[in-house]
This record gives sequence, C-alpha cells and structure tokens, in this order.
Amino acid sequence: MKSYRKELWFEIKSRRAFINITPQVNECLRASGITEGLVLVNAMHITASVFINDDESGLHHDYEVWLEKLAPHEPVSQYRHNGYEDNADAHLKRQVMGREVVVAITGSQLDFGPWEQIFYGEFDGGRKKRVLVKIIGE
Repeated sequence: MKSYRKELWFEIKSRRAFINITPQVNECLRASGITEGLVLVNAMHITASVFINDDESGLHHDYEVWLEKLAPHEPVSQYRHNGYEDNADAHLKRQVMGREVVVAITGSQLDFGPWEQIFYGEFDGGRKKRVLVKIIGE
C-alpha cells in the first residue's frame, strides 16, 4: 500500500468563506499515483471545516445565513470563550459543518456522486490555516 501526504495552506482575508478545494485535492491525487484507495481531507484548525456539497452560490449564501442564525458572531459577550478571543461562534460553526471528509478513489478519480465537491469552510479568517490531504491505496 502507498501513502501520500500534503498540506494545503489558506489565508482568507474575510472572517468567513467557502472555498472549493476539489482542484487541489485532484492535483494531490494525480501526484500520489494512487488509483484505488481513499483520500482523507481534514481541517487542521478548530475554527475551519472541510465538507462536501454542491458548488452553488445560493447554497453558500444559505449556509452563511443559517450558520449565523445558529451561532451569531455578535454580540461577542454572549460567549464565555470570548473572554480571551472573539471567535466562539467560529468554533460552533465548525462543529456543525464538520472536520473532515473521506472520499473513495476509483480508477484514479475521486468517486463522487452528482454535483459533489470538496470545500474548505473558514469561520475565523485573517491568518494562515492548513488542510491535510492524506491518500492511501494502491
């Protein structure tokens, strides 16, 4: 069995964003030479997320509105965590959106359903953060 590891780095200037990282994951898959196996893609920061969904701007807007209703950023005083930081909402949003995805690799391709894409979700931007891509297989 072979394995491949790469870190993808992001520095999102805005507080929140959804970035389609499927092209970067596909590039990792090509570089790995693995044709059958699994790819794990996970956020290495507790205020960011990796998830799979449709790359549709209306859906991204709906996520933004829904997450802000679930865990509004302001007032920051509503959260105990914010005694030292102002990002408690980002921790909660990440919990809802998830830490990682695992995708099957079949015939050197990500084995997706229709419309599926991999996204990096940023909930507390303004500094460099990384995503781990780990591929195992033959």
